[in-house]
Amino acid sequence: MQFIDTHSHIYLDAFDDDIEAVIERAKGIGLTAILLPNIDSESIEPMNRLTAQHPQFLFPMIGLHPTSVKENFRDELQMVRKELETGNYVAVGEIGIDLYWDKSFRQEQMDSFAKQITWAQEFNLPFVIHCREAFPEVFEVLDQLRQAPYRGIFHAFTGTIEQAHRAIDLGFLLGIGGVLSYKNAGLAEVIQQIPLEHLVLETDAPYLPPVPHRGKRNEPAFILHTAEKLAIIHQTDLLQVANITTRNAQTLFSPRIEA
Repeated sequence: MQFIDTHSHIYLDAFDDDIEAVIERAKGIGLTAILLPNIDSESIEPMNRLTAQHPQFLFPMIGLHPTSVKENFRDELQMVRKELETGNYVAVGEIGIDLYWDKSFRQEQMDSFAKQITWAQEFNLPFVIHCREAFPEVFEVLDQLRQAPYRGIFHAFTGTIEQAHRAIDLGFLLGIGGVLSYKNAGLAEVIQQIPLEHLVLETDAPYLPPVPHRGKRNEPAFILHTAEKLAIIHQTDLLQVANITTRNAQTLFSPRIEA
């Protein structure tokens, strides 16, 4: 049984003391690949250093996270562009719009999101969307730029069934993590209506740990709990969930992650 964690920040300092043990636990439950989304210029070096220590298991993305879009966003975007030209990345991410914490850079976030989508298309890479309190803005940008079906993931999807269908119609997979196990989140009722063929698994480690680890540091091995919850919701077995979500991720990130 194999799994792929399509979204994990295990290069952050929350893992400094036991990163090798974390990776071994991940392999122990059947993880064959972990994708690492970038945040901003400060995270590039630790992300790539860890990736170099575990080639063919850790795969980096490059992008500017929306909460890092500040006054210097143009300089940050130049760094993303420079890194993209190296050809070392499997996707553009994580990018998007986040209006939960701060709305003062709303337009700059939208502009940065649009620019990075065009780069993803230029370099023929999928892209990974961070969307928090910003579905109208995210869909506005996607609708404005759309020339063909997109290739990518709506990371940590927590939207409505209507928003889920709209994302899928645009070509996206939905990234499902620990929130699926939260009793009052309402996500299970939405995902129950979405076929497994449109889903991938993720952890967003060290954030959003699933039950029974809520309140603790998340890690890739905990993806097993999300997979088990997804199997229950879809009234199927764990192997089916593993096979379909892994195939979805392999196909999206091919050829860097072999299908």
